[in-house]
Amino acid sequence: MLDLSVDGAVRLPAGLRRRLAAELARMIRAAARHDGRPDYEVSLRLVDDAQIRALNRGYRGHDRPTDVLAFAQREGPAAALHAALLGDIVISVDTARRQARRGLYRELLHLASHGLCHLLGYDHRDDAQEAAMNARAAALRAEASRRGRIRAA
Repeated sequence: MLDLSVDGAVRLPAGLRRRLAAELARMIRAAARHDGRPDYEVSLRLVDDAQIRALNRGYRGHDRPTDVLAFAQREGPAAALHAALLGDIVISVDTARRQARRGLYRELLHLASHGLCHLLGYDHRDDAQEAAMNARAAALRAEASRRGRIRAA
């Protein structure tokens, strides 16, 4: 299940928002099926650089904008109580626009899959971790773009 919110300062065409929400929801269900669960709960918030900079400063101590932040809920003592609640993904649309080489939509979907992988427990501290995370993100994006019944990814 996906909860999508778009901050007031962010302007995105409605069709792009709908497509992003549909494909990310499909990725979430594919990840849940991979883990033997019926679904997961994820929140996606699309913000501007000022908002993500404030979050990055407050939570990570980095006083600069970034492209995506992921706040996992599967960690800590309450994780077992809310096993379906993965957490929150925050994406800066400003940064995504600057980074987009193959279009804004593809960049947003890439960042969403990257954030989802972090919520699923992946990291990229070394080359092996990064390769595993990138492979999972690619599998999730492939499932998102496929039509038909959702398969585990």
